[in-house]
Amino acid sequence: MLWAVVQPSAGFTQGSPTPMFPALQTEQEVLSIHAATDRPAMEPLIRDFQLLNPNTRVEFVEYVTNDLFAAANKACQDGRPLGDVLLSSGVDQLVKLANDGCARSVDSPETQTVPRWANWRDEVFGFTFEPVVFVYNREKVPVEDVPKTHLEIADLLRLKPETYQGRVGTYDIRQSGIGYLLAFNDSQQTTTTYGRLLESLGRAQAVVRCCTGEILDEIEAGRLLIGYNMLASYAYARVRAGANLGLVMPADYTLVLSRGAMLLAEASNATAGARFISYLLSARGQTLAQREAFFFGFAGEGPTGLEGAASIVRTGIARPIAISPALLAVQDDERRRRFIADWSRSLVDMATR
Repeated sequence: MLWAVVQPSAGFTQGSPTPMFPALQTEQEVLSIHAATDRPAMEPLIRDFQLLNPNTRVEFVEYVTNDLFAAANKACQDGRPLGDVLLSSGVDQLVKLANDGCARSVDSPETQTVPRWANWRDEVFGFTFEPVVFVYNREKVPVEDVPKTHLEIADLLRLKPETYQGRVGTYDIRQSGIGYLLAFNDSQQTTTTYGRLLESLGRAQAVVRCCTGEILDEIEAGRLLIGYNMLASYAYARVRAGANLGLVMPADYTLVLSRGAMLLAEASNATAGARFISYLLSARGQTLAQREAFFFGFAGEGPTGLEGAASIVRTGIARPIAISPALLAVQDDERRRRFIADWSRSLVDMATR
């Protein structure tokens, strides 16, 4: 048996059972991972880690980003462990936790190989390279409508309201930590374009959802035609499984997320946690992640045949979201409140008029 399901311990705030990966040999330790990262994406990496550490049992507890942040923040304030390692696409939330003293550093040969923009104080490490893309239904969106830039998608929604009204999906940034992070970074690129895009999404009555999977499900089914600000890793996994989806790396700029890993200050098994983070950053872990889980590498390599994947770094289109103190501004309470209020007025309130 590769994994079993057990009920989570008291105090966990997620709603799903906890996958348990039994040790391959006699159990000598337990590694507890709490993650806002889908288990199917992490499972190949966990299994491979266990080949190197056959006496380690791994438990994996899933959350959405905001719930993981809330649970980890409370556990840190209470001085109790919430597992050993946090994994999250909400890297701004991990930086906030680390800044509040909730992390401990990891120093290994592998951590020293991480790009500078993906390592903050040896406490929060980016371990993936995930372009943020437009996704569309290839059967229902004609070639001439496929947007290549952020301005083009804004113009498309404005010029063809009868086609795309209620047929475009994006994150609900009130619920989604990653959605908020991506929207905030969009607003930092070009204020004019972001304002036009937000207005167009509102007028088109864009559908907002908490999670990538829900939006991709609706695009596959044809209920939605276009998904805005989707992670290429999840979308490409659908394509590889046979979904008739198209992915566009925006030609004006392509945000790049590196989801983060952090060793908790109160980790019960800090040694195993540090070993797992080092594995994720190792050549072996990165190669497997690019082949089986997240499909893109730090040098910009992407799947063969995916248009634009190999060029976003070379041409300077890529805009990595740096794991740095700048992310603390993203988590400033007052700034966050104002940003979400402005987004709600522009998008949600407009859509309900």
